[in-house]
Amino acid sequence: MSFSPPLYGYDPRGVVVAEARKISPRLPNLHGLRLGVLDNAKMKAGRLLTYTAEILNAEFGFSEINTYVKRGFSFTAEPEMITRMAAANDLVITAIGD
Repeated sequence: MSFSPPLYGYDPRGVVVAEARKISPRLPNLHGLRLGVLDNAKMKAGRLLTYTAEILNAEFGFSEINTYVKRGFSFTAEPEMITRMAAANDLVITAIGD
């Protein structure tokens, strides 16, 4: 058996094509803001995010807490969902939850 070129293999890194964007500026204060919670639908993500939102709410007293669930952890959030989240919230948290 010879392993001399050409030797082909699969590169799992793939190619990511994305528009460069600036990071949002840090919010000066979280008190009274509207919190969005994005659940990626992994088994324990909802529980982790609910607990995290409760702890944050106890400290900052959000005016609203809105929860969104993606259709599955391997899917990106739909553009419509992102638009709704951006309009209805001042900040959004998410987590993997494994």
